[in-house]
Amino acid sequence: MSKLTTQGRNALPNSAFSGPDRSYPIENASHAANAKARAKQQLNSGNLSKEEYERIVAKANRKLGDKSDPKRKMMAKALRD
Repeated sequence: MSKLTTQGRNALPNSAFSGPDRSYPIENASHAANAKARAKQQLNSGNLSKEEYERIVAKANRKLGDKSDPKRKMMAKALRD
């Protein structure tokens, strides 16, 4: 995973974060994958709600171009119809 400095993190727009309060930065693929893993840990620990977890994973999947993202599948189907 690439190193993200405090200065670099502060320079990122809010859209580069998938979690609440500018948590879980997803400015590149390695950070997006890491956000999914850390969010799962926090969900299992009871520190993150299911809704927050799903939102983090969905946003990380969009960054990763993951075709299994349900929202992406729904949009692709709508475009085909």
